[in-house]
Amino acid sequence: MKKIIAATKNKGKIKEIQEILAGLSFKVVSMEEIGISKDIEEYGSTFEENALIKAEEVGKLTGEIVLADDSGLEVDFLNGAPGIYSARFAGEDATDEDKNNMLLKLLENVPFEKRGARFVCAIAVVFPNGDNFSVRGTCEGYIGNKPEGSNGFGYDPLFFMPEYNMTTAQMDCEEKHKISHRGKALRLMAQRLKG
Repeated sequence: MKKIIAATKNKGKIKEIQEILAGLSFKVVSMEEIGISKDIEEYGSTFEENALIKAEEVGKLTGEIVLADDSGLEVDFLNGAPGIYSARFAGEDATDEDKNNMLLKLLENVPFEKRGARFVCAIAVVFPNGDNFSVRGTCEGYIGNKPEGSNGFGYDPLFFMPEYNMTTAQMDCEEKHKISHRGKALRLMAQRLKG
């Protein structure tokens, strides 16, 4: 079984990646599991650039196949913000609750139909010989008026999907993985790796 290092410390992301890729011939190991705790500065201007920066950095340290994702939320009313700054949107040490509260404050009195948003996930894979590729997955929805649900992490409690009449934090994991930005990107990545 091939080992792939996931260049993230985010335990929510690691759990999702392992669940979505379960059943494939890859064992996903977090960078912390192999003793790397380095903070990698994301200085790119797109999700794809940031994912590649992280994957290349961890690839240099390990000599293994590395995957890294950069993902975030784009809100139409906020001209695509928080975008690549989604994790640091409410400050460096902000909790998920802090970020959600800030987003709700910025969208106060904005009608539902103008609260369109999407989750974006770019995944970069880097091989020991320096070859790499990137894939992107998106998931469309709206920002709700209040947090609902306790599954998932980040902005999931606010991300409402009308066709399911619930937020992504109200979905069970299996259902969410089928439609999520990360699920789509990981399945594209797996197809490329198999090919």
